[in-house]
Amino acid sequence: MLEFSDIQTAAARINGVAHRTPILTSRTLDALLGCEVFLKAENFQRMGAFKFRGGYNAINALTDAERARGVLAFSSGNHAQAVALAAQLHGCKAAILMPSDAPQMKLDATRGYGAEVITYDRYREDRSALAKRYADERGAVLIPPYDYLPVMAGQGTCALEICEDVPDLDALIVCTGGGGFLSGCTVAAKTRQPGIKVYGAEPEAGNDVQQSLRSGHIVSIDVPKTICDGQQTQAVGIHPWEVIRTQVTDILTTSDATVIDAMRFAFERMKIVLEPSGACALAALMTAREQFAGRRVAVTLSGGNIDFARFAKLLQT
Repeated sequence: MLEFSDIQTAAARINGVAHRTPILTSRTLDALLGCEVFLKAENFQRMGAFKFRGGYNAINALTDAERARGVLAFSSGNHAQAVALAAQLHGCKAAILMPSDAPQMKLDATRGYGAEVITYDRYREDRSALAKRYADERGAVLIPPYDYLPVMAGQGTCALEICEDVPDLDALIVCTGGGGFLSGCTVAAKTRQPGIKVYGAEPEAGNDVQQSLRSGHIVSIDVPKTICDGQQTQAVGIHPWEVIRTQVTDILTTSDATVIDAMRFAFERMKIVLEPSGACALAALMTAREQFAGRRVAVTLSGGNIDFARFAKLLQT
């Protein structure tokens, strides 16, 4: 089980390396939603997403001998870039297994950080099994994107900062795919502010964590078809699940159309760019606004890695 002390250790490791991202507010957004909203802008994190926190912590936690073997990760994009950049900063080799239909910007950025990219078909191949095979063949250390305690601890530093910067929160909404970010943030938030309620946010088409929480066991689904490419996971991780099933209040869902509305609002009214997955938690709050009326709510803006052409196309729909 992830412990708060793991998150404190991660915070010390990333201090001075990861950005301490700002909390943004908008009176227009508060009026629109009927609550006080505090937006944690992880789109301004190094490599453009919260994933740098977990990627850097995981590689920093390895021994020199382990780093000398090189690392291998699998990801649709942001964990790929995080591990690639973290490996570069530590002077070790990285190979990343990425879906062939991952956004070109994320493929290019991962290569740009010096990593080798290996592509696969996300709809036909099992990425976990492929990654394990490649890691075994190469003798590399496998760094999973969410079901891995050092990654979870690193992601939890985001909520640690939120709770230090914003007192007396009623709720925290965190986007969730495999659950690493949500579980890490839950442990941090509920330790720092015990009365807070933590919610996950998923696209409607990929509500496996919601189904899992409500049924009491891990539910696996087919690869969801959603614009939120960072949330096209099929099941919550085992380690994240141990936190989520006991400490998360609920999982909210939202439509792709509302995700686009959230992206549009962030761009037009706050002058910031969010990728679809990065806007999912804000979109979930928009969908469930009545539930949070009059509350103080923190929301993670978890990433901004989207190319101009796709961004423009989505906002025109």
